[in-house]
Amino acid sequence: MGLKVNIKKKLPHFEVDVAFSCDDKKVLALVGPSGAGKTTIIRMIAGLERPDSGTISFNGEVWFDGAKGVMRPPQERSLGFVFQDYTLFPHLNVYKNVAFAAESKEEVVRLLKLFDIWRLKDRRQHEISGGERQRCAICQALARRPRVLLLDEPFSALDANTRRNMRDELKDLRNQLAIPIIHVTHDIDEALFLADDVLPMVNGKIVRKWMLSSC
Repeated sequence: MGLKVNIKKKLPHFEVDVAFSCDDKKVLALVGPSGAGKTTIIRMIAGLERPDSGTISFNGEVWFDGAKGVMRPPQERSLGFVFQDYTLFPHLNVYKNVAFAAESKEEVVRLLKLFDIWRLKDRRQHEISGGERQRCAICQALARRPRVLLLDEPFSALDANTRRNMRDELKDLRNQLAIPIIHVTHDIDEALFLADDVLPMVNGKIVRKWMLSSC
């Protein structure tokens, strides 16, 4: 059944009005320029912002229903959210950042080794590179074993070479996860490389959908 989204929200310059779904084991990319409403959409999916109307559900479980007044808080949605600006705790080392919301120590070790940052487990955020920080942030999001993974421009602050490497790692990772992944980006090449479905957006609306059976 997967994630189903049908929502509206009035913003200062336009109204977000979208409807889409993303099944388990699939990657859906929201692509568009800055200010197109992409981040607002995934913040509404996460429960960080409230839509004006519509519904959001996952496997039949209602997360939001404007007509019925249902608004489940973020902690009850079991999501993983990776922001573009590395939401790591600066006072904690890599291991403790990932372990903060982890279900088990074994899962922390597995993820750090999977993303090749086990050797950095005792270092803090300022002691590692941008790519390593983003790997840590992805591990942090996955350590809670989320039912849906949301990625908000996760590679935008990285240099070109690191970005390519992270993109390849995410492509490999998606084959190991059995959850829907929503990926927000302004880079159409990145979207085409990673996603099964690409939803180009302008001013809060989906303007076209490409089905990418080759991805």
